[in-house]
Amino acid sequence: MLGAIDGVNLVKDTLPLAPTRLFARPVLGTVGEATAELVEQSEGALVAGDRTGLGGLQRQYDAQLRGLPGLTIRATSADGAAVRDLFHVEPTAGTALETTLVVDLQTTAEQILSGIAPASAIVALRPSTGEVLAVASGTGGEGMSTATLGQYAPGSTFKVVSTLALLRAGLTPTSTVSCPTSVTVDGRTFQNFPGYPTAHNGDIPLTTAFANSCNTAFIGAREQAPQSALVDAAASLGLVPEASLGFASFLGAVPADADGTAHAASMIGQGQVLASPLGMATVAASVAAGHRVVPVLVHPAAPAGDAAETPSAAAPATPLTAAEAESLRTLMRAVVTDGGATFLQDVPGEPVGAKTGTAQTGSGEEMHNHAWMIAVQGDLAVAVFVETGEFGSTTAGPLMEAFLSSPAAQAL
Repeated sequence: MLGAIDGVNLVKDTLPLAPTRLFARPVLGTVGEATAELVEQSEGALVAGDRTGLGGLQRQYDAQLRGLPGLTIRATSADGAAVRDLFHVEPTAGTALETTLVVDLQTTAEQILSGIAPASAIVALRPSTGEVLAVASGTGGEGMSTATLGQYAPGSTFKVVSTLALLRAGLTPTSTVSCPTSVTVDGRTFQNFPGYPTAHNGDIPLTTAFANSCNTAFIGAREQAPQSALVDAAASLGLVPEASLGFASFLGAVPADADGTAHAASMIGQGQVLASPLGMATVAASVAAGHRVVPVLVHPAAPAGDAAETPSAAAPATPLTAAEAESLRTLMRAVVTDGGATFLQDVPGEPVGAKTGTAQTGSGEEMHNHAWMIAVQGDLAVAVFVETGEFGSTTAGPLMEAFLSSPAAQAL
C-alpha cells in the first residue's frame, strides 16, 4: 500500500528479532544509537549516529559483533582527471556470538515470572556441562539482571554448603543432631521458621534436620564447621566471589572472618553471606554433577575486546568428592520425600531433589523475607528467587513446580 504513494520508496532490509520483546534483555542487552559517552570512550571506533550495543552482552562484545568498516584512500591529480587508490581495506562483517540459552526454556521462565511484582529470577543450568539454559529476571528488577548480578542472603538454601562442611567434619546423613525450639548465641536468640513441625524437635538425624530446615540444629553444630570450613565448602560447590565467567556476573561471597552471632548466622545463610540466583543454581548443579561446576553462557568462549575470556573460577581448597555429592543428593531428595518440598513429588520425570530457603532482611516494619528454592532433576539444576515473599516453600515453591513441570523442561 505504501509503495503506491508518490514519493515513498520501499527499502528491503532484514533485522534480527528476539523471540519476545524482552527476551533475556537484562543479560543480552540492547542495540541503539551510540551515546555521547560511548562515542568518547570508543577512541574513534564510534561516531555520532552509529548503532552499538547499549548493555549486556551486546555492549560487552560490541567490537566482535559490529565488525570493522572498510577504508579507501584515493589520490586525485591536480586537474581532477586521474584518481588512484593508494590504500583499500574491505569491510569485515561482525562475528555472531553464540549463547547456551535454550529459547523455549528461557521463554518459559520469563512467562512464569511475568506476574511476580518484586524482583525475581529463575536460573537453569545443565550440570554435566555448566551451560546456562535459562537466566530469567522478572520485571520487578526494573531492568537489572537479578538472575546474574543480584546479591542476596540465600537463607536455608545455603544449608547445602553448611552440610558439606559438617560432612567433612565427620557427620553423616544419619548422625544425630539437636533441634531445640531456640538457641542463644552471645545473647542473640535464633529460632526456627514459624510453623516448624514440632514433631521434628529434639534429637533427630541430620537428614531430618536438613529436610525440615531446622535452623537451631545447624547453629548448634557451628563449632564443627568453623567459618573457614564454610568458605571452603562454598568454593567446592562453586560459590566463589572471584569467578570470571565471560559475562557480567556475581556468584556469591562468604565472609572469611565471622565469629559469634555472625558465624551462627552464616550457618543458615544469613548475616554477611551473599549469593545470586546464578550462584545458588551453581551450588545445585555442583551437587548434581559431583564436582564444582563453572557456569558457561557464551559458548564457545569468545573474545571480549582484545582478549578471550574463558570461564574460570579459583580452584577450591578441597574438591568435592563423589561420596560427599552423593550424601548431599540424598539429603536434597529427603526434602522432597519427607520435608518442605513434598509438592515436587508429582513432577514428571526423574526424581527431584531440592532445598527451600527463607532469609529475613531489613528490620522493624521494613523487615521482609527473601524466598528461595533450588532443585535438581536429572541433568538440570534450577534456582528460583523472589525478593519479597512469604517462605521459600510457599512463594518460590510453586514457581519451581511450574518450571520443572513445563513442556520445555520436560523436553530436555
